[in-house]
Amino acid sequence: MSDLNYSKLRIARLDGVATVTIANPPVNVLDAPLMTELRRFLLSVHDDDTIKVVVFESGDPDFFIAHVDMTLIDDHHAFDEIASDVPAGLNVFQALGEMVRALPQVTIVKLTGLARGGGAEFVAACDVAFGAIGRAGIGQIEALMGIVPSGGAIQYLSTRMSRGRVLEIILGADLFGAEEAAAYGWINRALPADELDGFVDTLARNIAAVPDGVVQAAKRVLPPVDLMAGFAREEAEWGKLFAKPAAERRIRGGLAAGAQTREGEKRLEAMLRGIDI
Repeated sequence: MSDLNYSKLRIARLDGVATVTIANPPVNVLDAPLMTELRRFLLSVHDDDTIKVVVFESGDPDFFIAHVDMTLIDDHHAFDEIASDVPAGLNVFQALGEMVRALPQVTIVKLTGLARGGGAEFVAACDVAFGAIGRAGIGQIEALMGIVPSGGAIQYLSTRMSRGRVLEIILGADLFGAEEAAAYGWINRALPADELDGFVDTLARNIAAVPDGVVQAAKRVLPPVDLMAGFAREEAEWGKLFAKPAAERRIRGGLAAGAQTREGEKRLEAMLRGIDI
């Protein structure tokens, strides 16, 4: 697929850096079309020796990837085509994160808006991430829907921070600003919003300029942790909780209250906490 043929992504390649701009209005939900295009891009770049760095950013300054599309509660087959190509032992969301982790290139997230749920899991699957102070926000909201994350959140976070902090993030279900996220190890560092672009661009160019083979060697020496057993536990626990009435009531209640609208997403945690179950 040509870089010009994506409808949810804009892709630019320059001097060994591929910049992927996510554009899935109104709030960049992780739906089947966006996931399909992300998977296509990841497959296309995996064996591209001309690219050493992949930068993920959003075309919307307020939202990176909002979260998984909540309307999927009424479309249980939306991901069937993707699921047919997913490795055994993984669901489609876990498989997306593992595709990111398996890239030989360095993956960088430039976080200027909000990333919750599946969006936050995508951030955690990438190698490094940087957030804009006063603009970036990241959180795992699944507990407010009566479920646990099922796209790798607990597994990925457990490689970055202590058990206590992971439990605070998952069960507290609050939105973390860039400075808090950096202090916890969720992202690499928080930067003033007007410095973020320049910092990430310089880092990406510097990495892309190292001699051939160095990036790949560094990633082979520091391999991804094997999380398969954790993924299985995650899927099993999610399934049990999703089958309970509370999950459906919370998700439908959230949509009715304004989830996946621009204004609703800006107060999503408070809105979900206010749903009477």
